[in-house]
Amino acid sequence: MTLDTANKPLASASLAKPAQSRPASKVLVIAEIGINHNGDLDIARRLIDDAKAAGCDAVKFQKRTIDIVYSAEVLAQPRQSPWGTTQREQKEGIEFSADDYALIDSHCRKVGIDWFASAWDLESQAFLDGFDLPYNKIASALLTHRPLVEAVASKGKLTFVSTGMCTFEEIDWAVDVFRKAECPFVLMHTVSTYPTPPQDLNLLTIETLSRRYGAPVGYSGHETGIEASIVAAMLGAVAIERHITLDRTMYGSDQAASIEPREVKLMVDTIRNLPLWLGDGEKRITPGEESVAEKLRYWQAS
Repeated sequence: MTLDTANKPLASASLAKPAQSRPASKVLVIAEIGINHNGDLDIARRLIDDAKAAGCDAVKFQKRTIDIVYSAEVLAQPRQSPWGTTQREQKEGIEFSADDYALIDSHCRKVGIDWFASAWDLESQAFLDGFDLPYNKIASALLTHRPLVEAVASKGKLTFVSTGMCTFEEIDWAVDVFRKAECPFVLMHTVSTYPTPPQDLNLLTIETLSRRYGAPVGYSGHETGIEASIVAAMLGAVAIERHITLDRTMYGSDQAASIEPREVKLMVDTIRNLPLWLGDGEKRITPGEESVAEKLRYWQAS
């Protein structure tokens, strides 16, 4: 899918035209598998198949080099998990190998759905660069990792840039990096709590980001349910990213902020129908109304 990513120069929030609160003609829907596969290829395949069946455009994973992202002290800390009693065992247990990603790549090609991943370190980004992926992703936690942001921007590939936990100054810097590199990007309004309380969603930030940067804006949600994601699409989000799971009660830190297959399908179907339901805003009498008017209206003689 091709997004309109013609990014204009940084605009003053007070002078820029207000964003149009209308959904894009085709919102790109990303099913974030992330680490919800729990290191199990069969679960990953099932989630890919569910995303495809629901009509999603892409699935996304997360890639880390454990000994780069975490210190030895953190990895030695105790943590109970299905894989052992330390942080290292847990983090290694949910991380896919190069062979696993080769199988994921093959399966996605087989079923006909795009995949990509957010890299959490430069080595992981170099690994992902070895695949013919359509997109890159900067996770909210990595937006201040300047060498990684610069490396991703240098690839010139459409990149989804999440903005959770970030100040305008930090986003300003990242936008400047992508524009200088002439790399297309979509800013993703994000609130980095799992799950996000309704009062913290602040969906009007989608319009704020659009006015400030004159750039396409999407939404990466971590709330329960699908209603807020649908509202985000109505506010003009060009991409919607949601964590998906087979079952929210499964092991994992992201499961509670994820949606199950039935919800994914309902969300995608609703987003796809939004342009049809909202129409073009022109007041008109439909042919059906004309027929009803003939039956129900009467004219009083003058």
